[in-house]
Amino acid sequence: MRARPQKMSIYWKKKSHEEIKSIVFPALKKNIDYKQQHALGIPASYLDEKVFNQNATFLSEAPYLSTLIHNPNHIGCHTLGSSESFFSGTQEIERELIDICAVDILNGKENEHDGYVASGGTEANIQAIWIYRNYYQQEHSASRDEICIVCSADSHYSMNKASDLLAIDLFKIPVTEYTREVTAEAFKQTIEAAKKQNKRYFIVICNMMTTMFGSADNVDLFTEQLTQLNCNFKLHVDGAYGGFYYPFSEGQSKLTFENPHITSFTLDAHKMAQAPYGTGIFLIRKGLIEYVNTKQASYVEGDDLTLIGSRSGANAVAAWMILVKNGPFGWQEKVFILQKRTEWMCQQLDALNIKFFRAPFSNIITIESSFIDEETRSFFGLVPDSHAHPLWYKIVIMDHVTIEKLSLVIDRIKENASHEA
Repeated sequence: MRARPQKMSIYWKKKSHEEIKSIVFPALKKNIDYKQQHALGIPASYLDEKVFNQNATFLSEAPYLSTLIHNPNHIGCHTLGSSESFFSGTQEIERELIDICAVDILNGKENEHDGYVASGGTEANIQAIWIYRNYYQQEHSASRDEICIVCSADSHYSMNKASDLLAIDLFKIPVTEYTREVTAEAFKQTIEAAKKQNKRYFIVICNMMTTMFGSADNVDLFTEQLTQLNCNFKLHVDGAYGGFYYPFSEGQSKLTFENPHITSFTLDAHKMAQAPYGTGIFLIRKGLIEYVNTKQASYVEGDDLTLIGSRSGANAVAAWMILVKNGPFGWQEKVFILQKRTEWMCQQLDALNIKFFRAPFSNIITIESSFIDEETRSFFGLVPDSHAHPLWYKIVIMDHVTIEKLSLVIDRIKENASHEA
């Protein structure tokens, strides 16, 4: 682990529970009150009070659950100007969440990014690729046949979905089996193969910790090769897994907005940030998200430049609450603890001569399948790289995965080894 350089956070400040309540509840009051106001034109309301008790006493201490019941619709992108004024209060919280992620976590400059809370990493990745496809079509008169997606073989399957939905070809770069790296030669060969198929515009995905192996792509290698090969490219970082982890475990990361080649990021708050599912985050430099403006949404106040359209504002409030409750130093400490647990587990596996892979600065350990029997896999819920033909099983060191629990895995492996002997 390389410590993150200490810097003054601009937006990310630690807050107590009382301070959080003093922000969220007034924000809800700024939103529309369906009972007190005459709002007849919007197809929305609070959650059905026959099922969801809006007067439960605990709600006065539960800002997130209160937001969930108020049911704000955060349709649109709130970093661009006007949005649905019915929900202006909680939109302000989402804007601050976007600022925390873009500026304080990913080292962007103030007022130089747009973004929104997406349904997850899949949507955020497709959003980026959709924007860049339209950019090349509108600014370079490119046909879909001239545009392609390029990513490593370990990239998330949302790239396949994007290729299918947006009707542009996908080229995957092979990775080395035991280091999960993209080599310069493999990158070059993939680009040259794409060019032979008349590809001229490249939407390149760089991973900030892959879902299976936790490996981060070498962004310098990517950009050097793209420059040497004279490629017209846009570079998106898929940090769905690593966005709330890698910037803190790898303090010298080049996967930030300080890198001028990177134009957008995906983060998932429902992974390492432990937010409710359905909380992805999409971030992009100013001047690009407009390429997916759905002008047909004329009844929406402001512009809808998102793939999802209507979405719950409660997810944005939840992710914001988690970050400000911990604060930047608390978050660094959280990652430090997970790294130490991961290192402990690696030491135990090394001592048993178990073959495994763990990327630097990652909290994912993948063990060769030959060392894991079916009973162990099932008992500990280890996830394979392929259910059909597993070569690796992974352990993800999350907040609940303590050394005590990890020691049980080690004990089981030792027991199996003694029986085989």
